Amino acid sequence: MNALVALCHFCELHGPRTLFCTEAVHPPSPSPGSVIPGDRDREGDREGEGLTMRANSSATQRADMCEGCRSLPASHPGFVSVDSETGIRYLSHQHPRQPQLFSVVRQACVRSLSCEVCIHLFASMNKQKNASMRDFLYHRLLQVCPGREGPIFFGDEQHGFVFSHTFFIKDSLARGFQRWYSIVVVAMDRIYLINSWPFLLRHLRLTIQSLQNTALKVFDSEQCVCPQRAVRMNSAFSPAVFPHQRSGNAARSLTSLTQHQNLWASLHSSFSWLLKACGSRLTEKLLEGAPTEDTLVLIERQTEQEEEMSGWDGAEGGGSNSQASQSESVQAKDFQFDDGRQEDLIGPKFKSLRHLRQILGTTDFRQLTWHVLMGNQVIWRGADPGLIQSAFNVLKALLPVGCVRAVLYSPHYEEAYRCNFLGLSPDVPIPAHVSSSEFSVLVDVLNVERSCVSPVSDDDILSLYQFNISSANAQPADKGPTLLNKIEVALSNENLSVEVVSLCLLCLKEEWMNKVKVLFKFSKVDGRGKEDTQKVLALLGATGPGEEDNVRLLKFWMTGLSKLYKSHLMTAVRGGERTLSQ
Repeated sequence: MNALVALCHFCELHGPRTLFCTEAVHPPSPSPGSVIPGDRDREGDREGEGLTMRANSSATQRADMCEGCRSLPASHPGFVSVDSETGIRYLSHQHPRQPQLFSVVRQACVRSLSCEVCIHLFASMNKQKNASMRDFLYHRLLQVCPGREGPIFFGDEQHGFVFSHTFFIKDSLARGFQRWYSIVVVAMDRIYLINSWPFLLRHLRLTIQSLQNTALKVFDSEQCVCPQRAVRMNSAFSPAVFPHQRSGNAARSLTSLTQHQNLWASLHSSFSWLLKACGSRLTEKLLEGAPTEDTLVLIERQTEQEEEMSGWDGAEGGGSNSQASQSESVQAKDFQFDDGRQEDLIGPKFKSLRHLRQILGTTDFRQLTWHVLMGNQVIWRGADPGLIQSAFNVLKALLPVGCVRAVLYSPHYEEAYRCNFLGLSPDVPIPAHVSSSEFSVLVDVLNVERSCVSPVSDDDILSLYQFNISSANAQPADKGPTLLNKIEVALSNENLSVEVVSLCLLCLKEEWMNKVKVLFKFSKVDGRGKEDTQKVLALLGATGPGEEDNVRLLKFWMTGLSKLYKSHLMTAVRGGERTLSQ
């Protein structure tokens, strides 16, 4: 997290002072040929940082700092913690090591220990001549500033934004028997700091309560030995000599108030953890434009899986009913496509659509792709589950995420309404109604018998397997949807790399998903007739050669639209109808 945490104190003699500061130092980006410094270089770097810190605090030392204004002596090198995962170093000293940060923290310290909101309201109240308005501002002042303790947010673009939490520490020798402190978190990112408000507030309160409880024990023990309230009431009071009446102890360090010898090391650990944890809980993602339908569908599926998991946790101890529901949920989860990485699969596998086209041949690949785009059930039957999964991994790129329902490898046949990608073991029979149906295609993966035993590379799939494709639908080679023709043009162009073909396929899918959205809005939501729908298809370029396949493809892809998009359209239409009726 690009922020800085500081502990501030309001000294009775010198005003607001910075006591302790922790900042995160990110490692520099390594340049080509750079050498990682050793331990000696790091020790030298720490000494240099200590010199810089001492130089920054020299001006404050010349101002005759008292004991209450000082945490670490000038000769102290400070505290350093290194995150082994990221290489980020967390440095703690009384003042920041950079002069620019010194002034920023100084201003945040002064503003955190002054009630500027109340000051502005007092100024506005005094300017008002109307008595009722003055009373209103007075009551507003009581609401906004019920006390000095608590969190507050302020700042600007120039000096940074500050989350501040003020609190009191008990002191038997201070005015009112308490001293005023604050912990400030300074950052330049306003949105990030506001989003981190609950997290910072929760963990800073733990640190503050620990300090207050420790100081309260010391305060009670001192009051038992020598009650200061009775001493002050029996002595003559003079504001000029008030600090000296307490034997010069008007400024006591936080270490003496808490009797915690390792206080600053403990605060360094707390502040360092706070910066690390706050920085890792929120991450930034670059989104170029609106999220795609695939992204929305993935988010919805992830939400459903989290709800199922929470349901399982709530059903623990529910007996046989909970076990039955859990087994059904697990079985349903098997039908969601497992997005496994190709490199994790062992043995021979298909690497890309172009590789699959080279293995199957142009004719068989076109027939298989046609069935995939039309939403027909694609069945692969063989003894190698890894090879079948790799085929599904490359074929799923042809469809939107919402249209993919897969059972990777099953010991029995699954109906088409449950999955459009089905992997079967070689001994599973195909039902007769499926074999004779034109809405399915079967790919049998047969082992090739070899006369001599010799090592064969996993890349040489044809030497290991033979592929037989059968379907009751004999699709002519010269027909097919427009999208299929464009995909084949991209795959047959050897000048395009596999990465470029993947991006081209992504653009084609987005183009046709936009057509699906228009057709869904026009036919399903608005309820237009067949004649008007035909005109829209002509505008979308879905008519002409392959019109029947184009329309069938668009209707199948409608099932891949996200629930969020569909509900958004229905809500917009209903809102428009209510506006017209009014």
